[in-house]
Amino acid sequence: MIKRRDFLKNTTLTATLALSIPQIVEAAIPEFAAPAIKLNQGDVILFQGDSITDAGRKKESKTSNQMDNLGYGYALHAAAELLVSQSAKRPEIYNKGISGNKVYQLANRWDTDCLELKPSVLSILIGVNDYWHKHNGKYDGTTAIYEKDYRALLERTKKALPNVKLVIGEPFAVKDVKAVDNSWYPEFDEYRAAAKKIANEFGAIFIPYQQVFDEAQKHAPGSYWTGDGVHPSLPGAKLMANAWLKATKLA
Repeated sequence: MIKRRDFLKNTTLTATLALSIPQIVEAAIPEFAAPAIKLNQGDVILFQGDSITDAGRKKESKTSNQMDNLGYGYALHAAAELLVSQSAKRPEIYNKGISGNKVYQLANRWDTDCLELKPSVLSILIGVNDYWHKHNGKYDGTTAIYEKDYRALLERTKKALPNVKLVIGEPFAVKDVKAVDNSWYPEFDEYRAAAKKIANEFGAIFIPYQQVFDEAQKHAPGSYWTGDGVHPSLPGAKLMANAWLKATKLA
């Protein structure tokens, strides 16, 4: 049985954090010069990446704007806000993230899971597995391979979709939460830097997720925002969605 005192304490913490999420995002992503994305009628918005984007989505269906197909993570939270704030434009929103993916695995399925959908806005969050699987001895990639593969993927994308608006999410990790320890550093930071470099090269909107989670830990411990240091919890997913919406200026 939950004691009344504990219930009140937890309720107060949740309410406080709900109020602080916009403040966290504001502190982590100050106003910057990147122009706001403007949607046209029926534009396709595509979220791509690994398990952080996948978030348990239903993969059998090809329908847009459905909760099961968007997963239960940041893509769903961002999509829900967009479908309200941009309702007059009737956007079609898809999530095609797949758990475990690295950049080369995105490339292997890119024609079907990206180019054929002809997105107007393409959001990619990829990189943590490129490092994590190497760290675990399951992959022999390097930062240079990550950067090379990422650049080739975006060159291919821009050639097929020259007007696509790119959004690049920074790979992030929350130190001292289960899977993430000192052994990740400083090498993991090189992947973060490579993603930012790629975003700058291609004129993409860059979402500094590491800074967002670093700022969030001033309000609640890392384990509140992620269960294992990599995959966001419910408030962590909401935090990511708010950061995505602020960076793109779509809501």
